[in-house]
Amino acid sequence: GPLSERPLLEVRLGELHTWISTCSFSPQGLLGAVQRAWSSYCAKYIHVKQGGPAGISMLLAGYCLLSYGWNYQHLKRHRWRKYH
Repeated sequence: GPLSERPLLEVRLGELHTWISTCSFSPQGLLGAVQRAWSSYCAKYIHVKQGGPAGISMLLAGYCLLSYGWNYQHLKRHRWRKYH
């Protein structure tokens, strides 16, 4: 099909710049991309017949990494140091 309708994983490296230029970076376009990504994640890991802990554990691991990144400057100042 046309390049603009292909998902990211089907785009070749040489076509990536052209594919990105066809994307909509308006707030509505970005919201639609987030909604598509969330529904794809839910379809693959959450809404399955015999699910495991993978979907929920990936969300929790992502939250832990994100919160550590947000608090890194605060944690960096209060580190235990050998020499003060």
